[in-house]
Amino acid sequence: MIRPLNAFFGLFSRDLGIDLGTANTLVYVRGKGIVISEPSVVAVDIKSKRALAVGVEAKAMVGKTPGTIIAVRPLKDGVIADFDTVEMMLHYFIRKVHMQRFMAPHPRVVIGIPSGVTEVEKRAAKDAALSAGAREAYTIEEPMAAAIGAGLPINEPVGSMIVDIGGGTTEVAVTSLGGIVVNHSIRIAGDEIDDAIVQYARRDHNLVIGERSAENAKISAGSAYPLEEERTVVMRGRDLLTGLPKTVEVSSVELRDAISVPLNSIIDLIKTCVEETPPELVADIMERGIVLAGGGGLLLGLDKRLQSELRMPVYRADDPLTCVVRGTGRVAEALHLYQRVLAGGQELRRQSGQ
Repeated sequence: MIRPLNAFFGLFSRDLGIDLGTANTLVYVRGKGIVISEPSVVAVDIKSKRALAVGVEAKAMVGKTPGTIIAVRPLKDGVIADFDTVEMMLHYFIRKVHMQRFMAPHPRVVIGIPSGVTEVEKRAAKDAALSAGAREAYTIEEPMAAAIGAGLPINEPVGSMIVDIGGGTTEVAVTSLGGIVVNHSIRIAGDEIDDAIVQYARRDHNLVIGERSAENAKISAGSAYPLEEERTVVMRGRDLLTGLPKTVEVSSVELRDAISVPLNSIIDLIKTCVEETPPELVADIMERGIVLAGGGGLLLGLDKRLQSELRMPVYRADDPLTCVVRGTGRVAEALHLYQRVLAGGQELRRQSGQ
């Protein structure tokens, strides 16, 4: 009975590719492209346990909520930390995509997950999608999804290296012949870079700032390599000594030093991956270059820093922020072509009684 029901629901729903990121969730709809890009934040009423806002509206509440409301980021280091809240978030996004339809949506869903997660964590991601209304749920490792989204020739007998720096995890992978040959991940990425800026402001300027202010400073003046024209950015917060408002102007040189520890950890991870790659594939990568994806790939000067240290070409993918979701979307559009790259093998299906 399950397959006829799946075929029936397929007439009225659109298959989805989802990048369930620590910082942002993006949704790709089959035949339409990327339709949702919102923060992975949910505002929850403590008493009723109901979601009051999701995405952009919820992020605007971070640090500003009364005692009865909490703004939660339900994913930590790329994996589900709060299952119920992730289910609410997925339910909201799936409904939002299908709000113009006259029937309840039951799409097939392909979810990008970090490569280092356990089988339990993979299962949790699929279960959350099914509980949110999907009729079938698949997972794909994020570096493979990013490689597909970046247009790398993953099925050809050539080596390609993708570096996906997200909010919670950095993933480095070498692909060839439809599989991942070498793969390393570390739970140091954009969030840790933001935290390093928070700690720098507190340590060097006695300034208390929030994560949003740190992220804005990183985007405006953060860099991994000396810039042709160094920048400055104004950080506003609370004086640690007086408790009064305080404004500090900092340069990109200072921020570069502030983020050096997490950045060096990411660079060391990439070096390790290169060292473990078979020589023939290294030769391919030296010719074709390393591709940067994810929000962290937008950090100023990161490509030049890596070129300097690794002595091989480094490129940013077109629109690095959307590589993973575009990859999951392409898989959702042609599942039969990507069975080998889907993480965890078989999909999970809704039961006929659900």
